[in-house]
Amino acid sequence: MPLQVIIVGAGIGGLSAAVALRRAGHRVQVFEKSQFASEVGAAVALTPNGTRVLDHLGFDWVRARADAMSTFEVVDGVTLAGLHRADTSDAVSRLGAPFWTIHRVDLHNELLRLALADQGNGECVLQLGSRVVSADPDRGSIILEDGSEHVADLVIGADGLRSVLRGVVLEQAESKPTPSGLSAFRFMIPTAELKDEPAFQDLLNVKGRGNSVFADTSHKTERHMVWYTCRNGTLQNFGGIHDSISNNNNEGYESLGVNIKDAMLSEFGHYHPSLVQLMQSSYYVRKQSKADRVTDWPLNYHDPLPTWVRGKMGLMGDAAHPMLPFGAQGSNQALEDAGALGELFRNVHSAELVPGRLALYDQVRRLRASRIQTLSRVRLGKELEVQDQLRRFADPTSGEVPTSFAERQTHDYGD
Repeated sequence: MPLQVIIVGAGIGGLSAAVALRRAGHRVQVFEKSQFASEVGAAVALTPNGTRVLDHLGFDWVRARADAMSTFEVVDGVTLAGLHRADTSDAVSRLGAPFWTIHRVDLHNELLRLALADQGNGECVLQLGSRVVSADPDRGSIILEDGSEHVADLVIGADGLRSVLRGVVLEQAESKPTPSGLSAFRFMIPTAELKDEPAFQDLLNVKGRGNSVFADTSHKTERHMVWYTCRNGTLQNFGGIHDSISNNNNEGYESLGVNIKDAMLSEFGHYHPSLVQLMQSSYYVRKQSKADRVTDWPLNYHDPLPTWVRGKMGLMGDAAHPMLPFGAQGSNQALEDAGALGELFRNVHSAELVPGRLALYDQVRRLRASRIQTLSRVRLGKELEVQDQLRRFADPTSGEVPTSFAERQTHDYGD
């Protein structure tokens, strides 16, 4: 008999787990608190460890309008001099899967299609507007805001950064996140709005096809601008890391009456004139465009959890391992979680086996994800700064942890 599975949260992690567990033959019910009323999110970079899982799940990259990423590079943001460039065009032969950049909404929509499509194996039902307020891991039950109770053989908490199920699994109130002292501007510009701008054409002569990091070498700061495309090159996606305006990250530019776009130009105004002009272009895109808005998000540290499982309940994605963007592993680690759940619960037809399989899930995923979560605190090339923390989560077989950019890539993207 197939297992009855409840997944709380229909984000990238929850939907990928729904696809994986459905393909394993189980009956999946996904509870999502929102109504999916509007398109949200920016683009994400998918690395081979994540794309291998999506390939296994039958993901359609053409339908999702993903952009192939053949370069990872670091460029001096002030002079545009190349600092480091890695060719990723051989990723399939070297790492078993390619790199892609993709709009988060397109990734989500394709996962939703796979979860709900009539494919003849397992089944999946999505229930929107269903906020979970409490749960019982031993009983395998959740209680919704309307008071209704739902019971399953397996409950997966994919309810994100502000997870309700995290506190249930840990049996305690979680500790507050630690401010990193950094925040991130995010904005997107339609390529059509830039194609006639000389500055944009000049930058395309410098930029490779993929993830470009424009670093600030003129100051001792983590400031940098990330730039890559999505939607078949029709959208330019940007993220600008900068020092937070307050030490506790409880304030934002809007709360202080400061225009976010002006603040971004102030932070990056010393960059190369072509890059500054590109950022200024975010002022002039069509008002009906969803790319018009620049946002600013605080970046916080979260310590790795001591366990991800309890009874019939397991955590995944941001509910289990929220991380900073350095290394671009947030979505990719959620995909790894989903892949592991799908394999561990394949051919499992008895509810009595669930706690044991969840224990294996914790064993194969938690230490690896904790290493990557710890590495996400530092930019590529600064792995030695977190060595003491990394060793707490070392691979029990080898005892090794990444100590360099090259080792980090092998560790994160490999099998």
